[in-house]
Amino acid sequence: MKSKTHFLQDLNLNSILEPADPQDKNYCATKVVGTIGPACQAVDKQVAMLEAGMSAARFDLTWGPIEYHRRSLDNLQTAMKKTRRLCAIMLDTLGREVMIRRPFRIEADGWPNQAGQEISVAMGQTLTLTTRDVECSDTVLPVTYTKFAGMMEPGDTLYVGRYLVSGADSASLYLEVVEVVDEHDVVCVAKNEALLDGLLTVFHVERSSDELLNLQNDLPLLSEYDKECIISLAQDYEIDFISLSYTRSVDDVVEARAFLDAVGLANTKIMAKLESRQSLLNFKGILNEADGIIISRGNLGLDCLPEKMALVQKTLIQSCNLVGKPVLITRVVDTMAVSPRPTRAEATDVANAVLDGVDGILLGQETLRGFFPIESVQTLVSIARQAEKVFDHHYHFDHLLDTAYEVEEGYGMPGGSPEDASPGSSQGDLSELDPEGAAAGGGRRAPRRIPSNESFSSLSLAIKAMTRFGPSSYGNLQGMSKNDSSGKLYHGSPYISKLESISSSAVRAADKVGASLIVVYTHTGRTAQLVAKYRPPMPILTLVVPRLVSDTLKWKLEGRHNARQCLLTRGLLPMLATPQPHGDAVLGEAISAASRLGIVGPNNHVVAVQRIHEDFCVKIVSVDSCGAGIKRAINLDVTEHGCLTTVSASGAAEAVDNHEHDHDLGHMVTTTSELDEEAAARVVAELKANGRL
Repeated sequence: MKSKTHFLQDLNLNSILEPADPQDKNYCATKVVGTIGPACQAVDKQVAMLEAGMSAARFDLTWGPIEYHRRSLDNLQTAMKKTRRLCAIMLDTLGREVMIRRPFRIEADGWPNQAGQEISVAMGQTLTLTTRDVECSDTVLPVTYTKFAGMMEPGDTLYVGRYLVSGADSASLYLEVVEVVDEHDVVCVAKNEALLDGLLTVFHVERSSDELLNLQNDLPLLSEYDKECIISLAQDYEIDFISLSYTRSVDDVVEARAFLDAVGLANTKIMAKLESRQSLLNFKGILNEADGIIISRGNLGLDCLPEKMALVQKTLIQSCNLVGKPVLITRVVDTMAVSPRPTRAEATDVANAVLDGVDGILLGQETLRGFFPIESVQTLVSIARQAEKVFDHHYHFDHLLDTAYEVEEGYGMPGGSPEDASPGSSQGDLSELDPEGAAAGGGRRAPRRIPSNESFSSLSLAIKAMTRFGPSSYGNLQGMSKNDSSGKLYHGSPYISKLESISSSAVRAADKVGASLIVVYTHTGRTAQLVAKYRPPMPILTLVVPRLVSDTLKWKLEGRHNARQCLLTRGLLPMLATPQPHGDAVLGEAISAASRLGIVGPNNHVVAVQRIHEDFCVKIVSVDSCGAGIKRAINLDVTEHGCLTTVSASGAAEAVDNHEHDHDLGHMVTTTSELDEEAAARVVAELKANGRL
């Protein structure tokens, strides 16, 4: 499978150096996630961060009592009400973290503090890491994992550092194992000098450069504290995402999904956090089951060679883009914990991540304990906004569409899918297609199983197995093979083909008419995410109409949850809409809201996508001269296979092209509002010339 490249369309340095347009502040496609801690727990700080562009708040269960996180969540609810902005809630688990056991005290605000217990280490100094119940000192560091010594071998490298360490900290210590004394003690020598402070964690660096030789700890995926916090907090707050720390394989995602379903959190999405070499080797299976990916660049950078990290990041981001799942990166503006301005390298790093296609950026210690949490959010938004201006949307669109067609052709049938990857397999094996079998049989190709240790950069297998969007990450590929009207299961899902076709058609139409906005009606966010997958340059206003549902015991309002879960997908602007007697009224309300935000103006074009029963509808509307209404409509018809027809007032259709298409698998009706004749003709001509839409 070909990789996607990006290149600048405008090499005029004078235009690049021009100050940013003040109107650009109305929209930033890239999402920013802030970690809530002592530096930003107060309501006024969270209000400022929301106004600066924070779209999701992360609550890290690794450090801090549950009462502290509960108070932080209460403050976030207040901040959302004050700003009238949605903010997603993400819980980050402790998981398999190994820490140095040291005493701490609880401050007046409820946050644990280990100040005054700094440990100074000189280069060449000998230290002992032990599982014995002893006090921490300058030469003895007690660890929390009882089988720690059994994992070590002489020559291994250990990293001891402050949790959420930054480049501005001196609390980073590299140790080389000299001797494993017994089942408790490991003698090490310091490879650098450091001043250890705060919550200290231990990371065992992989001893091999090209395979997995380290013995992994057998700590549970979710600690008892993780489970207690998730269950307790879910009773009072809607948890949108779980950040699954130290995800190693598809089994971890399946286990987490089963736990969340069991405690009534079936709608909570799972963001798999990649932190080790093992997660990369099992990446295809993880991506198949998880709802999104977090590239934890701190730990991942320890377990991979430095010269490989840029390639690893680009490969992971591109694979997530191809299947339309959100991907976040961490550790971007470390120095802003103590400085109001990032370094040149950090600013370039953020811009390159945006050009690579990342959905969002996660701030850790910058907002948790840094001096400039608000400035950190503002800086990320400003850099991302400028990088988005030069993102090659057309090349990205063509690349994804070509990939979609390659996948369909590979199956020998529109919307086909390979044999399901087993969610219970820890290896995350995926099916490969055998070209010889296809040639001989003339039908569906025979699957070939591949081992999990095949290079994680081989993405074609993953794409073929993951062209699906299910309401739950636990539902495997069969979950999208159900026809909603008949309830039958069958090989080859025209529903998936419809979603891909309608999403790409909407983006193409928006580009050709120069639309200022795409509006997507959605209940689950799936269609909106597929539209966002094609990275249109204009905002995607995601309309969610709340509805009352009953579980036979009580009524509850659904919709806010789904709207907030769109806040991690690049380009989506979720909005809760008031129920109206018909869809046009909701669309008019959405356009009015977008006009007030400065996103659309008088006579701008807007593309809307909605589902009516089993059909999908694309509307291309023009805003009136006052900027608050919609002009009258003409009709176009788009079939599932992309045949565009115009519909006259009498209902007779005239085909735009001469190709005959099979309508047995359903069709999509597209109606467009009044465009000027030139714009309407341009849509028809461009879609016809494209040959795909």
